[in-house]
Amino acid sequence: MTVREVDTLILGGGVVGVSVGYGLACAGERVRVLDEGDDAFRAARGNFGLVWVQGKGVGNTDYARWTMAAAKHWPNFAQDLTAVSGVDLELSQIGGLTICLNEGELTKRVASLESIRSALEVPYPYEVLDAQGLRALSPFIGPEVVGAVYCPLDGHVSPLRLLRALFRGFEIHGGQMVPGVRCERIEHKAGEFHVWAGGVEHVAGRVVLAAGLGNRELAPMVGLSAPIEPNRGQILVTERMQPFLRHPSGQVRQTGEGVVQIGDSKEDVGLDDGTTLEQLARIAERARRIFPILADVNVVRTWGALRVMTPDGFPIYQESHTCPGAFLITCHSGITLASMHASSLVTWMRGGAEPSEIQTFKSERFDV
Repeated sequence: MTVREVDTLILGGGVVGVSVGYGLACAGERVRVLDEGDDAFRAARGNFGLVWVQGKGVGNTDYARWTMAAAKHWPNFAQDLTAVSGVDLELSQIGGLTICLNEGELTKRVASLESIRSALEVPYPYEVLDAQGLRALSPFIGPEVVGAVYCPLDGHVSPLRLLRALFRGFEIHGGQMVPGVRCERIEHKAGEFHVWAGGVEHVAGRVVLAAGLGNRELAPMVGLSAPIEPNRGQILVTERMQPFLRHPSGQVRQTGEGVVQIGDSKEDVGLDDGTTLEQLARIAERARRIFPILADVNVVRTWGALRVMTPDGFPIYQESHTCPGAFLITCHSGITLASMHASSLVTWMRGGAEPSEIQTFKSERFDV
């Protein structure tokens, strides 16, 4: 069975794929998204919801520029998406904190940020706070905290509301979502892409690989390479609490509903997206030391999810040389970069100029 031809076929219905799909649909293209389903290893279901600049770009200032551009574009992106979808994304972009429990942590953090600042030709804002200065922003910090780094560009958003809004906006603009199908084969012939999934042949002029860890198998079908590996993160979610935390951190954030998300693990465990008491206990203990108010709060659920990581931690954005019109997108910051994936990246895919910030993010960098 062959379904009607579309302009662009996107493989992957997570935040990355639907952000691109939303941008393409807004541009007037006929777009179809094929999504494997909830039994897939979804990075989108386990993220922290951070719109984060601080610390991104150590070793590659292009990534710092790319994330800064994304953060600055987020308010307009959120406003437009809410206007279309009617969904409040709960975006709060009043700055974020990296909270440190000893001087060594703080010194190391400042050094990494200063290495980014010194390599950039544009302002890279951050402020080092001692315990007293931090308490003015976050009164509930504990006595063990020695200070923090504050970046005014950082913030957070509800990842579930974002995904819901993207789906709704995508469909309002005429996008088509096909759930519960897995791509089996891709062929490029006569300038078109033929994709077989769920017993159906889909035909498109352009194909975008945004399938997370699934890109490892899909990329070679269109002459590309996706050297990516899973990296597990574990998260705890508490019961609802009184509002106590306005500024998110990389370990703790309070959502608009009042629940607290706690997470701080990076584990190389293959495709195991489970949880372990050892890691959860460590995560909870650090959170308690930072915010003693959490000591007696009930945890209502926990989960593990797999990040999509390249060997150097930076994204891959690439068009195939042998199959023009096939694009590979892989990153582990789908929330932060959603604003750029729906705008600048879409412009490039549609024949515009490639953003200067992403030109170093090709998979050939791993061939050496």
